[in-house]
Amino acid sequence: MKIAVIGAGHWGVNLVRNLHELGVLSHVVEKNSEIIDAISEEISDVQFLNDYDSLLSSDIDAVAIATPTVTHHEIALKFLEIGKDVFIEKPMTISTKEAEELVRAAEANQRILMVGHILLYQPAIDFIKSYIDQGYLGKIYHLHQERLKLGRVRTVENVIWSLGIHDIAVLLYLVGSSPKRIDFTGHCGVQNHIEDDAYVHMTFDEGIMAHLHSSWIWPENKRSLKIIGEKGMLIYDEIEQTVVLHKKRIGSDLKNIDQGEEQLFEGSDQPLRLEMEHFIHCIESRDQPISDGHSGLEVVRVTESLNKK
Repeated sequence: MKIAVIGAGHWGVNLVRNLHELGVLSHVVEKNSEIIDAISEEISDVQFLNDYDSLLSSDIDAVAIATPTVTHHEIALKFLEIGKDVFIEKPMTISTKEAEELVRAAEANQRILMVGHILLYQPAIDFIKSYIDQGYLGKIYHLHQERLKLGRVRTVENVIWSLGIHDIAVLLYLVGSSPKRIDFTGHCGVQNHIEDDAYVHMTFDEGIMAHLHSSWIWPENKRSLKIIGEKGMLIYDEIEQTVVLHKKRIGSDLKNIDQGEEQLFEGSDQPLRLEMEHFIHCIESRDQPISDGHSGLEVVRVTESLNKK
């Protein structure tokens, strides 16, 4: 199997290393010669290119795209239309229209289209999904997510498109449906046209509510998910990779019940490796990815709707 990585910068270099360790990396496409020089000191058995044109007539099986989001649609479409499988880093595209076109192209050419929503390959999220679906928390009341840090500030997309999109993907996966109402508020502090601190509130069917706070101008590094149900509460600490059950609830007599807490699960510190293994599996088996084009499209649809608020 041969997979080419297009874009080996801030995040793409991690795709390069993982795919090389998995024995499937054939090409690295990167315009920045300094990045190429740094990678070639570690990896010498692949081809390095400064553009992807020659790949369009090569014998590669797939591409992994980690270029700026505004370029995703153009690059992915070219490779889907010539019959190559495609992995695209999140966000899938900058618009619903572009995402829809990629989904149609993948289906028309019977290609694998996978979007890099890495948290969907974190075993802790899979555990939480199963725990909820089996009814251990009872009726779900609301979910709270925080993704807060200092930097890395973007100049094109806001903090939701850059950071919060991870959490939107997780929310849609856990709830299993799209929100029927979305409220958004954000503050432009560092730049007068880009929100760097934002809150999203979503209402789903059956009264489930979700609240998301994303910021890249924050004094602490926090990444957490809290799920409040009628039978108990879960807290997922993404940094510590722990899932803790808080045996707390409000009884039928409206009195507090607190029976302590219990760690239920410890996640993996290698979700990217698991994600890349899943992509390889899908190429070989032709199974649809967990984060396929349709799920990626829905994440873009929800995120794009915030621009209209």
